[in-house]
Amino acid sequence: MNWNWDSPGIISSLPKIIVSVFALSIVSALLFIFLVDRPVYDDIFNIFDIKAYAHSGVTVSTVRAQRNPPGPGSFIWMAAGVRLLGGGELRDARLSVLFAWVLLVSGILVAAPYSRFSQLWYGALLAALVFPYSLTATATLLTEGPALLFAMLGTLVWTEAVSQPKVTSTVFALAILGGLGIGAAIISRQYYVALLPAAAVLALYLLRQRTSESRTLWLASMTLSLTVAVIPLLLLVAVWGNLSSPGIATGTSYKNYHAGVGLNFLRPLAAAFRTGFYLIPLTFPVMKCVRSGRRWRVLLVAAIIGTVAVPFRTDLVGIGVLHSLLRFAFRLPAAGILAFGSIAILVAYNAIMLGLLLWEKRQDVLGCPPVIFALLTVLFFVGEQFGVGGNIPFYDRYILQLAPFLGLIAFFLIPKVSLPRAAALMGMYLLSQEMLWRFLFIK
Repeated sequence: MNWNWDSPGIISSLPKIIVSVFALSIVSALLFIFLVDRPVYDDIFNIFDIKAYAHSGVTVSTVRAQRNPPGPGSFIWMAAGVRLLGGGELRDARLSVLFAWVLLVSGILVAAPYSRFSQLWYGALLAALVFPYSLTATATLLTEGPALLFAMLGTLVWTEAVSQPKVTSTVFALAILGGLGIGAAIISRQYYVALLPAAAVLALYLLRQRTSESRTLWLASMTLSLTVAVIPLLLLVAVWGNLSSPGIATGTSYKNYHAGVGLNFLRPLAAAFRTGFYLIPLTFPVMKCVRSGRRWRVLLVAAIIGTVAVPFRTDLVGIGVLHSLLRFAFRLPAAGILAFGSIAILVAYNAIMLGLLLWEKRQDVLGCPPVIFALLTVLFFVGEQFGVGGNIPFYDRYILQLAPFLGLIAFFLIPKVSLPRAAALMGMYLLSQEMLWRFLFIK
């Protein structure tokens, strides 16, 4: 199928929707930043490293002394805001996070029209903006904001460069710039290491489609761009001796938590389950896109999977929206188990339907580099959880890092925004507003 984004029924005003949603987010974030002048959520932990970088600069010793597990990239970004604004540290750091989101939205709106897949990138940005944790990551000292800035713009630029038929000086510069963005994202949130194998696999796939005359120059440019992307990670590992800061790796930063590289079989299952959970509102209603004859068979398989998952519910559900929903249901006898089983069936059903739809449209998927990249990123993100040791839980908030890639997949498979789907997206956004403003009432 050749996607025609201008055909009737296809949303054509995504930029207007994005601007409207983000304008409301800016207002909410600014009100929160100036009304709530006290640390909330992870502010109390992250402000320590932000102050250290703001006062002592970025040196080997300050990076090595970092307390928090995420890479220094986002903390350095916030510390730069503190030094530039010169006001209250908490407020200035929050404003620098908000500025990262402003740059992200502006960058996508400016760059996307130059891409053949502009509507997909609009969909990716919209998915990130309405995700339940996005507003909290816009108005507080969370590292996801700057990390998303680097990850989304880096991915957009890099995939656009590798999709070009000829390697010109402009394409070469874009590839290097994209590699820099990917590298910066990785040292801001180490989970973005998944971007590296995703980029490598996509490059190898596209290499097969090149003629022998153009392969050498193209391969050289892609190799150099990926080298640029991996250098920041290598430097970070050289300083830390690990993928997490020495303090969190040894358990000296926090009394109850330590992190490191290890073997973990339950964490990837939890990551996959919660990724599937947050895909539901983005892909609603996928069932209409698959032949009706398959639906009952898929429902039967999903029911079996959901039933099998019930005994593992405590391992699959961590701290986040899903946990809160189930905790509310637990107030009634046996309601929690029934609620989890129903959600597990729905997650399995939606995931199987998406898999079938991807298979049916596989020729279109293979012709769309951003979607291939997004699928690979999701797979490697879940897969890398096998190597996450320590006892730090897998929080729902981590899925925010995948939100734009889930949006790429969702808006490729289902570009139409029906009324039920629009309601589901609005529900996610309203939940994001509620999750931010609840901190106003928590002392």
